[in-house]
Amino acid sequence: MRHIEVWADVVCAWAYIGKRRLARALEGWDGEPVEVVWRPFRIDPMAPARAQPLEEVLRDPVVDAALQGCAPGMSAAENRVRVSEIAAAEGLGSRWGAAWRASSHDAHRLVALAYEQGGAALQDTVLEGVLRAHFVERRDISRTETLQEVASAAGFSEGARLLGGGGAEEYVREALLRGKAIGVTTSPTLVIGGEALAGAHAPEVIARFVARAVAEPRRELPAEVERLRLAEALLDKGDPLGCLTLLGPLLAEHPEERSVRMLAARAHYHSAQLSRARSGLERLVAENPDDAYARLLLGRTLERRGEGEEAASHLRIAAAMNPEYGKAG
Repeated sequence: MRHIEVWADVVCAWAYIGKRRLARALEGWDGEPVEVVWRPFRIDPMAPARAQPLEEVLRDPVVDAALQGCAPGMSAAENRVRVSEIAAAEGLGSRWGAAWRASSHDAHRLVALAYEQGGAALQDTVLEGVLRAHFVERRDISRTETLQEVASAAGFSEGARLLGGGGAEEYVREALLRGKAIGVTTSPTLVIGGEALAGAHAPEVIARFVARAVAEPRRELPAEVERLRLAEALLDKGDPLGCLTLLGPLLAEHPEERSVRMLAARAHYHSAQLSRARSGLERLVAENPDDAYARLLLGRTLERRGEGEEAASHLRIAAAMNPEYGKAG
């Protein structure tokens, strides 16, 4: 079975519209079996823990601009007018529009827990309840009581207890990083294997995308290799702390794996954790004195620590082994 991952924020109206359109796109699907799995995305990661009336908040141009993550290319005001008309056309009701600027973090946890405990069908039901509560019933979905009622109505009686116990906290944190690593920047974004479709497109467009992506050969990697690649992608995107978060399990399970330790040292260097970077790099160089890159990075780490004489020694050796490192200055 192939997974259609939908990266979306439950406070993004296009996610609700996209959900309807995806369902229509899959009506009558007769290809390889597919399963829709919803993954978290945050269009407003700075939303406060305590919700605020949206009408007041939208007067702040900073917040208004942040919400453009839900509709790149248009202002948030233009998006709100357009989306209300489209929502009505999609059968989501004429009484439409969120009333609260609410953090979606706990709602994402509930949606993730629904999949973990009951699979795609339960997740879909819980997600529908969360979206309806936010956009149609105009409720505050950051409130525990609201999410408990949504879970109960969906037949997910365990949801409240699991949510209260911190369930899916780590999953949501890592999933947000994974989405960033694979290049998700818009809600919603459909991902199948290595193919992505950003935006809430018409059902026929989605259907063509699914058919084409499912036809591509599977390119599954061992979980450890995928995690390492995602961590490296985060470092390349300028998020060394996110890189270290994803590396955590690998460092615990494979503490002697050189590629893992090297990536951790690079992330420590780029996050200014210079003592940790030095410790890791000194060990790597001791184990393999001919590793020019490890020596270069160790030299630069020592430079930043103000240990110029020792740094110069490693930088000279690195340049002798690889002249390109000498040109880098």
